[in-house]
Amino acid sequence: MSTHDSPWLVLFLTPQGLSAARLQPLCARSLSLTGQNFVESPPARADSTFKVTMVPGDGVGPELMTAVKDVFKAADVPVEFEEFHLSEVQNMASEEKLEEVLSSMKNNRVAIKGKIHTPMEYKGELASYEMRLRRKLDLFANVVHVNSLPGYSTRHNNLDLVIIREQTEGEYSSLEHESVSGVVECLKIITREKSRRIAKFAFDYATKKGRSKVTAVHKANIMKLADGLFLQSCAELAELYPKIKYETIIIDNCCMQLVQNPYQFDVLVMPNLYGNIIDNLAAGLVGGAGVVPGESYSAEYAVFETGARHPFAQAVGRNIANPTAMLLSASNMLRHINLEYHSNMVSEAVKKVIKQGKVRTRDLGGYSTTSDFVRAIVANLSHRTV
Repeated sequence: MSTHDSPWLVLFLTPQGLSAARLQPLCARSLSLTGQNFVESPPARADSTFKVTMVPGDGVGPELMTAVKDVFKAADVPVEFEEFHLSEVQNMASEEKLEEVLSSMKNNRVAIKGKIHTPMEYKGELASYEMRLRRKLDLFANVVHVNSLPGYSTRHNNLDLVIIREQTEGEYSSLEHESVSGVVECLKIITREKSRRIAKFAFDYATKKGRSKVTAVHKANIMKLADGLFLQSCAELAELYPKIKYETIIIDNCCMQLVQNPYQFDVLVMPNLYGNIIDNLAAGLVGGAGVVPGESYSAEYAVFETGARHPFAQAVGRNIANPTAMLLSASNMLRHINLEYHSNMVSEAVKKVIKQGKVRTRDLGGYSTTSDFVRAIVANLSHRTV
């Protein structure tokens, strides 16, 4: 059972110091009748708040998190952030700091994070802090919902597809060595257990969200054993979901098809590296890294972040970063902890500002600053009174 299936499970897992007074507003929204329309009333404010771990990361991450905090404050969201600065490029990374972040994430079970930039230089440790976080929490499933934004026109409009990526093994296993001078071997690890797990996650997701097709992305024509095992695992799971159509596609052809006709896809499931590439390609179809939210799941924890992970270091301090992706991720986080009212308030305000088209950041063809965009969102928050 996932946390989405039962509000009771979320209540026991995520809030800290939750009192009995909190149960009523979360599990039963009061409705007032106005004419023929039911209008949702805002939940009564309780003394308890949800604790969420926040890791701003590098680049524009801290600026995006400031945007989240400003919007949450204006929307009166009952969330308290435990903030940790973890960075490999700003000398703010250590084993002690990593353990502090992990301890907070394990206690709160929900986190929001920016991109922790990984330096290319080899300094004795192959696994980055980003990868170690994923492994320690077993965040095996990365979900990126690529959805066109109403009012922002791109080459392909009305897109609605989901990319599900296994992100604890594959090419990112950090198993590299120089066998002899000038020859480096890099191991790609594919296991039946984790391939079946991500395949089941994809089919369960498709079933729950009412989607009709799952496409497995692979390169089994070349990597016959590794990707062959992944493909076999997906096919075995597909047999258990007869109502979901199952297809396969080679990764290079998938890239071309996404650019030519992305409407043919619904849910795509794939190993680690392919997912990283497809996430970024698909984000470009609907407006870029600044507009697509993402999330990562384990059996116990959920981490919300941007769909296309970029630090955007060249924009640091220039007040030009687009906070849309992070705000939509924050909205998804609120829905995950059963704060539907606040989740809808934030996402509707973001989409309304973009649809109006008066305030847009540079990546969307406008001239507005990050601060301008956040102010416009705050102005469009629809506080509904009882």
